[in-house]
Amino acid sequence: QVQLVQSGGGLVQAGGSLRLSCAASGSGSAFNAMGWFRQAPGKQRELLASIASDGTTTYANSVKGRFTISRDNAKNTVDLQMNSLKPEDTAVYYCSAHFLRVGGVWTSDYWGQGTQVTVSS
Repeated sequence: QVQLVQSGGGLVQAGGSLRLSCAASGSGSAFNAMGWFRQAPGKQRELLASIASDGTTTYANSVKGRFTISRDNAKNTVDLQMNSLKPEDTAVYYCSAHFLRVGGVWTSDYWGQGTQVTVSS
């Protein structure tokens, strides 16, 4: 059984930084694509950044230049460094693996437990 366990997050002032970490464990947890999502109240879950096992990354325009995704394949971890945080970054953040978009909605069998990030103005 695959588990994704998140750590990090919390409350920060605008302009500050936070780091999120996600550790994958269990049989079959060596995923190719891993990513970070967020979901704000009343909004759909949004893909922020993804990283393949070869290190190829993609970013949403809303976080490009501020957030950096990285992974350690040996440790089976993926991190999200968030800098220059804004109040509109406030949301619950999720790590995920092997995700795909179906009918405009991101789906996956593998999600972390979610972590609240709150950015105060």
